[in-house]
Amino acid sequence: MTAARTVLTELRSARLLLRAPAPQLTEAVCAFQLRNLAHFAPWDPSYPPSYFEPETVAQALSQSAQAWTDDQGYNYWLSPLEEPEKIIGKVQLSQVSRGPFQNAALGYKLDAAVQGQGLMREALQCVIAQAFAPGGIHLHRLQAAVRPENLRSLGLLQRLGFEDAGLQRRYLFINGAWRDHQVFALINPAWPDLQAPC
Repeated sequence: MTAARTVLTELRSARLLLRAPAPQLTEAVCAFQLRNLAHFAPWDPSYPPSYFEPETVAQALSQSAQAWTDDQGYNYWLSPLEEPEKIIGKVQLSQVSRGPFQNAALGYKLDAAVQGQGLMREALQCVIAQAFAPGGIHLHRLQAAVRPENLRSLGLLQRLGFEDAGLQRRYLFINGAWRDHQVFALINPAWPDLQAPC
């Protein structure tokens, strides 16, 4: 029997507002993606030009909202508290697996203009708390895969307590080639060892 979950669609930290996907975010998400094209290019797969058009973005937001409803994925879009109309980042929990795994893949990206201020660490602390919360998403484990040359991201995961789970060769096709990724995992410390998966 599946336990009831109430996943918060809005989170707040000291400096950030984190919101679930919704159609009204389309314009701000488009602007975020377009102004960071060069910044994200080394780390993202190649996208067709239509990927950045408002209609495509709106459809993707609707699909993300449905994934949320179906307990398949949870995306949070980040805004400064003082500028809620502006998107500056994203944290996503995808590939949610229940049963004996109780795991999700963690991904994140942050606007080039606000790097180095600790904002992504702040956002991830909020989302991890929701991911592990009983009655919330309530996962046993989070997994993140990072390119070995992405030193900023590697350092962030280590500061958050993620443990190195090994190097995966030719893991994802990114920026025109199959790229190695370092895999990291974080275990929910509040999950009792003998608790059955829900």
